[in-house]
Amino acid sequence: MIHQRRRHLAAAFLSVDLGVTVLSLAAAYYLRFYAALVPVTKGIPDAWEYAKLIPLLVFVWPIVLYFQGLYEFRPGRSRVEELISLIVAATLGTILVTGLLSFYRDYTYSRVVLTFFLALNVTFLAFGRFCLRAYLERLWLRGEHVRRVLIAGSGELARAVGERIFEHRELGLEVAGYVDDEAPPPDGITDRFQRLGGLADLTALIQERGIDQLFVALPLSRHSDMLRVLRDAGKEGIDIKVVPDLLEYIALRAGVEDLDGLPIVNLTNRPLEGWNSLAKRTIDVVLSAIGLVLLSPVFGLIALMIWIEDRGPIFYRQERMGLDGKPFEILKFRSMVVEAEKETGAVWAAKGDDRRTRVGKFLREWSLDELAQLVNVLEGDMSLVGPRPERPEFVATFKERVPQYMLRHKVRSGITGWAQVNGWRGNTSIEKRIEYDLYYIENWSLGFDLKILWMTVKHGLRNENAY
Repeated sequence: MIHQRRRHLAAAFLSVDLGVTVLSLAAAYYLRFYAALVPVTKGIPDAWEYAKLIPLLVFVWPIVLYFQGLYEFRPGRSRVEELISLIVAATLGTILVTGLLSFYRDYTYSRVVLTFFLALNVTFLAFGRFCLRAYLERLWLRGEHVRRVLIAGSGELARAVGERIFEHRELGLEVAGYVDDEAPPPDGITDRFQRLGGLADLTALIQERGIDQLFVALPLSRHSDMLRVLRDAGKEGIDIKVVPDLLEYIALRAGVEDLDGLPIVNLTNRPLEGWNSLAKRTIDVVLSAIGLVLLSPVFGLIALMIWIEDRGPIFYRQERMGLDGKPFEILKFRSMVVEAEKETGAVWAAKGDDRRTRVGKFLREWSLDELAQLVNVLEGDMSLVGPRPERPEFVATFKERVPQYMLRHKVRSGITGWAQVNGWRGNTSIEKRIEYDLYYIENWSLGFDLKILWMTVKHGLRNENAY
């Protein structure tokens, strides 16, 4: 039923998106040829020629919006992030349509119309989604079209279920309360959800409270209670969801696979696969290539400064651990004296580190030594955005100390990342960095990547934790 609610919700947003996209085309045609914003010199073309574009838009727009994650509904997604995703999707869609039209020789479409269409489409998409979201939230606040949920259990698992339902208000689910024979533990379900009775009261509560769905969130140690709940609830004809007691093993989105009819829970899904991986890699290649060309004068100046100071090597290569835990050599502009770790071995850089050269101190304070990693991005060892790669010596320590540490290696390492733009870089809490890294992996989208890149530029490259 949750998947069905999501499909209905996605269908509603898709309908609005397609409607405003067609409206954007009509408005662009009107502004170009009737509003006289741009002088018309060759007469007004037949509107039917532009109406022929509608089937193409109806085909292309759901695809680009889907691959931007705009039909995945998650809490914590800011309106700014959604707007960035809409801009990216509309731009990609317009470029794709323009490219396809180049093969159509029978008619030449106005570039001004397509430019107006892009601007209007982003505006109308954002406004249409805002209005639909406001309408649905108003309905649910009035209690209309809301499905009432009962949770069986009171521990950490039950708390996680209740909080996620509460956060995903867009699903139109409402937690009526929970039932359990045991008192909630300290990390269990909170006072936000009311205890309605014990497990023996389940059948009566389903009938009295008009319950539509039951979430069974009992630990594995209470297997007999789970069977009793399933037996009693199965007689009432409501939707029943069993939440597996696997919280301590799940840090990324788990998936259910089918083995000849036998359901298998996959705890190690790769977050970026298929089209998502291709889109991210394409952006990496294009932007890193552009960056290397535009920054080539800066690279030359940095190289000259390093060479003048001590006549040593310009670049420094160091082994780091990347995608799937495989090692690669990261490239940096050298910021320390030659053979800086000959006596000490692998150690963290510290504030006032005397191993830095004068030029290196400046480079590290402004993160300019990291720019050489655009080469790593172009080669495919890294991405522009992702968890920062660590040295194998440090990884061996962290994976024993920090739970789920190795999950950050399910994606390519990045030059910048969600943890870094929030201040968690350098010699800071590794636990906080992992928290932010896993949040990024779980909630990845191209819009999120662009937001992080913008925050990197906006807040500047300088950081007080870069030694």
